[in-house]
Amino acid sequence: MDYPPNELAERLTELEIKSSYAEDLLEQLNMTIYRQQQQIDSLILQVTQLKQQSQNAGQEGAARNLRDELPPHY
Repeated sequence: MDYPPNELAERLTELEIKSSYAEDLLEQLNMTIYRQQQQIDSLILQVTQLKQQSQNAGQEGAARNLRDELPPHY
């Protein structure tokens, strides 16, 4: 296909604009994935710590009575 020079320039400009938007979107998506991975890593660490605390509590003595866990105002 042969396009007149001004139409070819317009098409090229439109493609450059679309490419720029696509690059911006890709960068935003990459940052979103990066932040989500940080949150996942943090949550995994918290779960691991909670498991350790639970195991340590179980090893410290006999099974706890839930009444022992009630706040003093009950």
